[in-house]
Amino acid sequence: MGVVIRTAGEGDRDLVVRLLDEAFQDDPVSSWVFPGAEYRRRTHHRLMAAFADAVFADGRVDLTEDGAACALWLPVPADEPAGDGPGEGAEDVPALIRAAVDPENERVELIARLTDGIHPSGRAHEYLWMIGVVPERQGEGLGTALIEAVLDRCDREGLPAYLEASSARGKVLYERLGFEFTGRALDLPDGPRMWPMWREPRTP
Repeated sequence: MGVVIRTAGEGDRDLVVRLLDEAFQDDPVSSWVFPGAEYRRRTHHRLMAAFADAVFADGRVDLTEDGAACALWLPVPADEPAGDGPGEGAEDVPALIRAAVDPENERVELIARLTDGIHPSGRAHEYLWMIGVVPERQGEGLGTALIEAVLDRCDREGLPAYLEASSARGKVLYERLGFEFTGRALDLPDGPRMWPMWREPRTP
């Protein structure tokens, strides 16, 4: 039986935040932003909540029917960089996120600024901001199913897609789905490497 996927609504917010918090507790980038397991358990969920709220407002959250996996997508218009995240304008969004999530932690703000700096601009595309699968369900193909559902639409509409892989394992998975490393890695200060990846739409 295939994976059943639906678009999450505001009523799914708490589920999505819990899912992301659990899925990314041991992620290299999350571990860099929130060093120390106990500190991360106390604080990490606030950043996941900020991300989820931003995407609920300006993008789309896809959720497996069983609640075990979700993907956060943002549409980026042509000639408009992803900038400081959804809903940006005159406001300094990374600074606002830091103030709301963990004011004493400069890495909350820095990760947003650094990823903004490597985000390609010029062409409309779908941005896979985050994809999470609860640890006990990883390896079952849930993440692949979530991504392929959107990539199929991208192919039909002629839209590229973009993401930042936060682990070498994830990079290999995304390469299997047609993403290619842009050639400019992001090495976080005293932290892990991230791989920006771009996928051109496939034609029939």
